[in-house]
Amino acid sequence: MILVFLETREGKVKKSSLEALSEGARRAGEMGAPLTAVVVGPFDPAQASGVRALGAATLYHLDSPALERYSSEGFVQALAGLVAEAQPRAVWMSATAMGRDLAPRLAARLKAGLASDCTKIALAGGRLEYTRPIFAGKALMTVALKGEPSLATLRPNVFALGDAKASSGEVVKKAADVDAGAIKAWVEEIQKEQDAALDVTEAEIVVSGGRGLKGAEAFDLLRELAALLLRSAVGASRSAVDAGWIGHAHQIGQTGKTVSPNLYLAFGISGAIQHLAGMLGSKVIVAVNKDPEAPILKVADLGVVGDLFEVLPPLKDEIKKALAE
Repeated sequence: MILVFLETREGKVKKSSLEALSEGARRAGEMGAPLTAVVVGPFDPAQASGVRALGAATLYHLDSPALERYSSEGFVQALAGLVAEAQPRAVWMSATAMGRDLAPRLAARLKAGLASDCTKIALAGGRLEYTRPIFAGKALMTVALKGEPSLATLRPNVFALGDAKASSGEVVKKAADVDAGAIKAWVEEIQKEQDAALDVTEAEIVVSGGRGLKGAEAFDLLRELAALLLRSAVGASRSAVDAGWIGHAHQIGQTGKTVSPNLYLAFGISGAIQHLAGMLGSKVIVAVNKDPEAPILKVADLGVVGDLFEVLPPLKDEIKKALAE
């Protein structure tokens, strides 16, 4: 059995978790094993049909008053109890902020191996093998973990969503045995930025800016461009964030977020190795920079040597024309 933890926000399953579930369905099919999903805490029952349509034979809903808000201790207790009961061969979740916090704690609780930020999973010789970037994305490492269950977090926007089928499977609501007294901290409130409706890790198009934008006001140009593109979000280099031009939630790189969009648009970003580590998984990279020797141009699929302030206006005009046709 493969068990996939589904992260929810406001009762709805996040797209990145559905990607992990889809990969679970593919590998479970190869193994001839059932696929099981689990949600913890508040959950909209209307979401269940979509989860089952992606191949989950069983969807567990673990509920408890102590799980109304996310807490590392509470969620680990609930999941560890289910793992002990269900005995899955593997436990997967998305490599989001929650997944990166939860997975290592759960692995320690279960005394199990963990492969973090995986970009590929394969079945070889009856064993699951996990591939993940190392050395800031310069190399890939493939590992097979000893013992069961094996734990893994899957990088968002890398694994394709599966095709929905006729909804089947059962939904099992269970009261989770959670010691509320053991919970030391929890999420009190989630505050969204007005221009961050979609997290950069889940965006299919990322419009990113760096020091070349010269100030916070110029990020409005990127927001205007992103507003024209479906499922897009605004990203930034560390230098732009450190300068206070945009919030840390937008930072991409080794000390920020890792993204794998279909299209990455880089404006005024030089391409330091720390930034490249967070976006080299992008399917297509387009960079605009005045410096022809900028490192970002060496990894870009399409590079434009020029002033971004001269490139952005006609680019927006052309996109508007295309959308109007």
